Amino acid sequence: MSFNKFRTLYVIIASLLLLAACKNKYDLPDQPLANYIKVYMPAAVNNPVSRVLAITDSAQVIIYGADYGGAGYPQADIPVTFSVNPALVDSFNRANNTAYTLLPEHGYTLSETSAVIPRGQLSTPPLELAVKTSGADGIAALKDYLLPISIVKSTITVNEQLRTVYFVIRAQPNLADYPDFDRSAWRIIGFSSQEASGEGADNGRAVFAIDNNAATYWHTQWQGGSPGPPHYITVDMGAVKTLHGLSFLDRQSDNDGKPQSVTVETSIDNLSWEPAGSFTLQNTKDLQKQFLSGFRDARYFRVNILSSYNATYTHLAELNAF
Repeated sequence: MSFNKFRTLYVIIASLLLLAACKNKYDLPDQPLANYIKVYMPAAVNNPVSRVLAITDSAQVIIYGADYGGAGYPQADIPVTFSVNPALVDSFNRANNTAYTLLPEHGYTLSETSAVIPRGQLSTPPLELAVKTSGADGIAALKDYLLPISIVKSTITVNEQLRTVYFVIRAQPNLADYPDFDRSAWRIIGFSSQEASGEGADNGRAVFAIDNNAATYWHTQWQGGSPGPPHYITVDMGAVKTLHGLSFLDRQSDNDGKPQSVTVETSIDNLSWEPAGSFTLQNTKDLQKQFLSGFRDARYFRVNILSSYNATYTHLAELNAF
């Protein structure tokens, strides 16, 4: 063996011995598999779970239940008990800055408050929350309710983060039954600002939000000043109508500034105004129809845009009511 080969072999052996001598010894804590076996409500992964229900003579059904989480399959039946805890509505509202009302007890039934995850299976049978949306016991339309359903008892550990599913439930009429109003007598009687010239001779001004042309739009001022939100636009419909909701068609481009957070006010005389609803519009070019918080008679309505997507200005191609 040459000297160089001998030296290389020596270095390799020495390095291996050094690594072996320096190897750390770790005493890992005992981690029983049972610590990772828990039951949970799978719907709670998407909390809060929103459900918009049709107004029909028959009850509308929402599914709930419990699942087994862990290695393998349960070796024995796992009884699970469910309950509605009204106190969780207040804590949810405080944590999320919301003001939901508990779904009234007369407006729903639970098919079961106890079920079993059978041996060798991963979930209970589907359980049904049946909500009444019409009749004497039906819940009020166009109102958001909260119903927390929790696992309150199980023979194995419950995953605390997924113990409770929060259902946000709303009964709503069919939008297809409410066509848009004729706007031939409408007038724009107020607005926070408009871009009078920067968008071209036939664009930018508030009147273009009611001109039946999706290619034109109202744009808040940006030339010579750019006022921030809130922005508003006020419409005189020319006569008192029963106002059910509004429809919005955003500017047909990918520009920032589409309305996001919106409130609506209504009036009979353009003097006394009442809040009529609030909602969050999507960042889309698609038509968006929104019911108000309740049906009301009005001649005038005002749309207040509190925030826009990625901008302090805003724009709107078409504004209608139904």
